[in-house]
Amino acid sequence: MNKKIWIPTILVVLLLAGATAYLFISLNKQKEENAAIKELAEIDKKEMENEYQQFAQQYSEMKTQINNDSIVAQLTAEQEKTQRLLSELRRVKSTDAREITRLKKELATVRAVIRSYVMEIDSLNKVNASLAQENTRVKGQYEAATRQIEGLSTEKRSLSEKVAIAAQLDATGIALVAKNKRGKSTDQITKATTLQVSFNITRNVTATSGVKDIYVRIMSPTGSLLNGEGSFSYENRTLQYSMKRSVEYNGEETPVSLFWNVSQALQGGTYQVSIFADGNMIGSRSFNFK
Repeated sequence: MNKKIWIPTILVVLLLAGATAYLFISLNKQKEENAAIKELAEIDKKEMENEYQQFAQQYSEMKTQINNDSIVAQLTAEQEKTQRLLSELRRVKSTDAREITRLKKELATVRAVIRSYVMEIDSLNKVNASLAQENTRVKGQYEAATRQIEGLSTEKRSLSEKVAIAAQLDATGIALVAKNKRGKSTDQITKATTLQVSFNITRNVTATSGVKDIYVRIMSPTGSLLNGEGSFSYENRTLQYSMKRSVEYNGEETPVSLFWNVSQALQGGTYQVSIFADGNMIGSRSFNFK
């Protein structure tokens, strides 16, 4: 072969071999880069799927933290939207740059929306906690006021009882005198034709003024009542009386005398005199006769 032709041919072959080798290396490198890009795209897509799924779950959790029906309905709508976008993302190929970009923008919107709901629910929960605390405080005040009112009612009842006790009449200087047919006092009860009971109703400015019905019971030594003509009420019972008299009482000391005409045989011994007024026993005393 001509030397002038052979040299250029070798050069051409070498150049072609070099170009082929370069092209092969470049293609392998491009293939590796494409594989790396695809792997990154898959990882990016998987991360997006995880975020969508986490946000959907977070909506479920938020709905359990609030009792506001309107907000719960909004959270449900946003949760359904998030799940729909998650389904779209799962169907999209990682190499579909346009759809991946769109769904990434949607993800950013979902992230912003859920952040706003988190802040709103946190604010509502703080308000509710404050209201609960205020309710507890008010309830405590109400219970304290109730206890105070009950205490005042108890004091009032106690005071009323004390006033009622203070207003009760009191009979002092009680005397039982037996008189014979000549009107003279005698210590021999068998000779008596009249029994006189005398006493004083003491001064009491707290007592109610007006006409007072005074009842006197005289018990014989045998425990029987010297009978009268009627009865009166005392401590949910009905008692017979020996004598009765109505007197005008104005709060000042008032002397009272009553007379019982002997209509039965009397015997010596201890006689018990009890005096009643306004439903209370205001005095009592025992007397001995021959």
